[in-house]
Amino acid sequence: MTPESVGVKQTSLVMGKHSGRHAFKDKLNSLGYPDLTDDVVGNAFAKFKVLADKKKHVYDEDIIALVDDSLIVDNKVNAITLKSLKVFAGTGEPQKAEMTLDVYGDVKNASETGDGPVDAIFKCIKTLYPHDVNLQLYQVHAVTEGTDAQATVSVKIEEKGKTTVGQAADTDTLVASANAYINALNKMIIKRDKTAPMEQESQKVRGI
Repeated sequence: MTPESVGVKQTSLVMGKHSGRHAFKDKLNSLGYPDLTDDVVGNAFAKFKVLADKKKHVYDEDIIALVDDSLIVDNKVNAITLKSLKVFAGTGEPQKAEMTLDVYGDVKNASETGDGPVDAIFKCIKTLYPHDVNLQLYQVHAVTEGTDAQATVSVKIEEKGKTTVGQAADTDTLVASANAYINALNKMIIKRDKTAPMEQESQKVRGI
């Protein structure tokens, strides 16, 4: 009996610190990463062992995040990078963001208003790099104390069943928010490229 036969898309079995490299590669295959380079697998497996020493169980979502981070490292060049950001916030006026991004080497500028400064920032990113993803999580953590505390922002996005998580830290929470979203987008772009050949082959098999 397969997980699919009872309506489960993937196994819910967890891995731990005693799981070996072969089991890790099998897990990657089941999660939709069949053709990763040895460097990416090795980088992700090393991070997995470190994480497994800290956690009793490592879940599928943990492994996906590790692989996505390793793909970013292996790819070396991000498709999108933040060049500058200005945010105008306060009472009585719409929140506004002005942003400059480098998108595949093309420097672009945009200005957007939103329901809040973060909403305006995310709208700028979508204007400069048009895309259609679902924002599933936006979370801010203060990692130090005081008014000059460094904030770590986590952003989780979803596109056609694929999810990526981006993180960034900065003493400016709004800069961290922009970089976290861009980090998630860069991972999604890489994931699209890595899985596109596999999806095309699957469509051929189904006669699409």
